[in-house]
Amino acid sequence: MPDSWIEVKLEDVVEVRDFERDPINSTERNQRLVGKSQSDLYPYYGATGQVGWIDAYRSAGQQVLLGEDGAPFLDPNRDKAYLVDGRYWVNNHAHVLRGLDGLMENRLLAHQLNIADYQQFVSGSTRLKLTSAAMKRMPLLLPPFNEQTRIIEKLEELLSDLDAGVAELKAAQRKLAQYRQSLLKAAVEGTLTADWRAARAQTGGPQETGAELLQRILTERRARWEASQLTLFAEQGKAPPKNWQAKYKEPVAPKTANLPVLPSGWVWGSLDQVVAESLLGIDRGKEHQSLVDGNASYIKMNNISMEGSVDTSALVRVDASPEEIDRYSLASGDLLFNTRNSRELVGKTGMIQEVDPTTVYNNNLMRLRFDGSITPAFACHQMCSVVFRGRMEKVKKATTSVAAVYAKDLFPLQVVVPPMEEQIAIDEMLVEFLRAVDQQEATVQSGLRQSAAQRKNILKAAFAGQLVPQDPNDEPANALLERIRAERATSDTASKRGRKPRTTA
Repeated sequence: MPDSWIEVKLEDVVEVRDFERDPINSTERNQRLVGKSQSDLYPYYGATGQVGWIDAYRSAGQQVLLGEDGAPFLDPNRDKAYLVDGRYWVNNHAHVLRGLDGLMENRLLAHQLNIADYQQFVSGSTRLKLTSAAMKRMPLLLPPFNEQTRIIEKLEELLSDLDAGVAELKAAQRKLAQYRQSLLKAAVEGTLTADWRAARAQTGGPQETGAELLQRILTERRARWEASQLTLFAEQGKAPPKNWQAKYKEPVAPKTANLPVLPSGWVWGSLDQVVAESLLGIDRGKEHQSLVDGNASYIKMNNISMEGSVDTSALVRVDASPEEIDRYSLASGDLLFNTRNSRELVGKTGMIQEVDPTTVYNNNLMRLRFDGSITPAFACHQMCSVVFRGRMEKVKKATTSVAAVYAKDLFPLQVVVPPMEEQIAIDEMLVEFLRAVDQQEATVQSGLRQSAAQRKNILKAAFAGQLVPQDPNDEPANALLERIRAERATSDTASKRGRKPRTTA
């Protein structure tokens, strides 16, 4: 740290203006927006950015918002603070800060808060919280005020180029995500294999249709149930009771009204018809999870991606009994469906590729297994597609903090069942196309990581006094702080003297 800098506490150089905050729930905000034009609206800010609009404002001018809860405090590559200006409204998930005039530049404050170490200042286990008292104790570096201006100018020069590159990478990322979804949509609507079907019609012999395939599997499933029931009666030494076959629970048939016409040989089915077995996982709280101890690996919902993969590279460990491992173990081709999460993430589905036989899974995940009417890969592609997720959106049950998709609502949802030969062709095509998408996405991610590291190095240099030269003519930070304190004390005294005495009756 340069000699002209000092270390201070946040409360020494910042005015905390949390009195401006006022939380308004989304229902009330939406009601207040009715009949209003965009020009009548103001940004409504939360922990990490704008979360909506509102028809009034409580704050004005340039300030820094720092997450109180819900911010990524322990992620060094994500922002915890951001700059706002104009007229706006802030909810109670962000602290409202303003650098003291002539002492701390707001833009520099925001940058410094984004590279600060919050480990010793946040509390809580599942949702970290930065209280006002803890925040005020946080250490900040205070350069001379003129140097702050020079640092900001240099930072804006360097970071603007970097941010432009990041914007291009994120645009490419969005395009790749759109292309991925267009592939899945084409797969489940039949356009991906239109040429394949035409060629198959010219050269191939007859094949089992999707309708015939589905009916055969359903018939075989019922036959297995009846055989198991007869075996159970025999083991119990009982004769089968009258109408015992009527106890078989037929899977829910799909509602097909207003659904699109399918290609020849395809049929609509329900998820209930194609899933042979479903099972929720086991609950192991954070206190029972370890990076090293435990006899079973444990898949959680954050291990499932929106793209249909399951990351098993760094699973936590838990203890599980032999009976639990036997019941909740996973095999190649199993699907894991996320039943509870945020509204955006609930319903994500991933397919197990290769996994240790002692791996189990969390109770917010449901294991799905199939028995021949649909390949696991094609089922996963469908459930990850915008087509299926659009249907699922209608059955989500949500509160303010969590959303759920219950089995009774999930299983009646419609899926397509093409002939098995065509399902295999679809899977093979998608493997090839999606591999290319994955490679491009990996390149983009690498670029984003490099940009984040470069940004971190630039900010590190800035707050080590290495980004711009020091000027010996600048007022040192310790003298600056004492002068501003004295000026504020004088101003406060004058203000108190000018108040009219309170009158009493």
